Amino acid sequence: MLDFSILTTNFDVFMQGFFNTIKISVIGLMGSFVLGVIVAVMRIAPFKILNFFGACFVEFIRNIPLIIIVFFFYFGLSKYVDLSGFVAGTIGLSIYTASFIAEAVRAGIQSVDKGQMEAARSSGLTYLQTMRLIILPQAVKIVIPPIGNQFINLVKNTSILTVVAGGELMYFGDIIAQKNFQIFDTYIFVGMFFLVLTIPLSLFVNHLERRLARSY
Repeated sequence: MLDFSILTTNFDVFMQGFFNTIKISVIGLMGSFVLGVIVAVMRIAPFKILNFFGACFVEFIRNIPLIIIVFFFYFGLSKYVDLSGFVAGTIGLSIYTASFIAEAVRAGIQSVDKGQMEAARSSGLTYLQTMRLIILPQAVKIVIPPIGNQFINLVKNTSILTVVAGGELMYFGDIIAQKNFQIFDTYIFVGMFFLVLTIPLSLFVNHLERRLARSY
């Protein structure tokens, strides 16, 4: 049987980590989405140098562990900039997730009829205006479900920040486990808090997928 006294006694500590996890997730989603869209546009831009840098970013970031990226910002940049575990971890998480969002957005852009780009350019719009006003709004609508799945992954990946004292749910779970020596029960409750976040998100993403499928 689970020892629910762990939850009741340390509820305020659990909630501090819970809300920090939400904060990291929201900041990470916004940062990774903006960066991901920029990289996606670079990958399909009619400039080889931009294609090269966009491809390098995606292939490099996607193929190294998230924890290495977090360590780079926390231990590497800390020699030059004073970054807390929260800030360094959130930046690393945003950059890591951006590489996956970039590929999703690129696929969405490429699924838009090429004739729309040609028509917009022939009407006098620049490449950036065409992307911003015509192509990207359609592409983002197409890739909302996969981006939603990446957001769920981002929420779960916040647990990596515990290695740099990021102040998220897993970090405070570690503190509670070390204090009461009931490791198994403590992490069961940590997992439950994560489920409180991820299950509603999963249901919402599934709802979006069905709604968008009907609209198409």
